[in-house]
Amino acid sequence: MGLLARARQDCVAALLDACGDRPAFDWLRAPEVGAVMVRGRTGGTGAPFNLGEMTVTRCALRLATGEVGHGYVQGRSKPAAEAAALVDALMHTDAAREVRAGVLGPLAREETARREARAQKAAATKVEFFTLVRGED
Repeated sequence: MGLLARARQDCVAALLDACGDRPAFDWLRAPEVGAVMVRGRTGGTGAPFNLGEMTVTRCALRLATGEVGHGYVQGRSKPAAEAAALVDALMHTDAAREVRAGVLGPLAREETARREARAQKAAATKVEFFTLVRGED
C-alpha cells in the first residue's frame, strides 16, 4: 500500500492498464477527497507534534469475485485512488503474480532509482571535516 501511495499519480493506472483489462467491481466507498493531519516527531523519536494537513483521496471497492481493495493516495486524483484500490484487491486473487510483476515491480524499481538519485545528490554536497594535530604534546 505504501508503494502505491508514494507512486506518481498517473503511473499506477498506466501500469495496471498495461497488465490487461480491469476487472468489474462495485464501489464500497466511491473516491472522495479529504484532509488528514500529518504528525512528526522531533529527531524521529521525540514527542509527536502536528506538522500540518495533507490532502488525500481514498476509496474502497469490491471485485465481482468478492475481494475488497482500499486505496489512499496523496493529492486529489480519484483515478489514482481507484487504480490503487484495484491493485490492492487484485493482490488477493490468482492474478497477484502478474500484478506484482507488472505493477509493483516497476514501481519499486522507480522508487529505488529515485532514492538513489537523491542520495547521490546529497552525497555530492557532503563536507569532510578533519582535525589538524597541533605540535603540542
